[in-house]
Amino acid sequence: MTSRRRRDRGDRGSAVVETTWLALLLLIPLVYVVIAVFEVQRAAYGVSAAGRAAGRAFVQAPDPGVAEARAVRAAELVLEDHRISASEGSVRVRCTGGPCLSPGSSVVVTVSSRAPLPFLPDVLGGARPSVRVSSTHTEPYGRFREDRS
Repeated sequence: MTSRRRRDRGDRGSAVVETTWLALLLLIPLVYVVIAVFEVQRAAYGVSAAGRAAGRAFVQAPDPGVAEARAVRAAELVLEDHRISASEGSVRVRCTGGPCLSPGSSVVVTVSSRAPLPFLPDVLGGARPSVRVSSTHTEPYGRFREDRS
């Protein structure tokens, strides 16, 4: 009986240490995944808002020559607001349904970017790991507007 009590006393208090280590081992990866998901969601929302802003800027322009420059600049401003550098993002603008800024036509804006994964240094080799996000927005010009083409 005495030897059994001695063995039991040696294990006292180790459950707290084991639980703490287990919590740390599970909690750190979980926190990293949550932060990574938030970063990707931030970038996805940024490219979506940039596409909307670029489409609206294109449609409001006085002529097609100015329209594309305004659309790209509007997208860049929104991307900067969402902490996405202009060098990381790309903006493509094309018109459908006839010439640009003519009644019944539409402008299609595609914005894409990369959301870098947090806390991963460039030392791991090559480019920093990232997730590609993109958004396509179609803005109609309207049938009963004046022809600006």
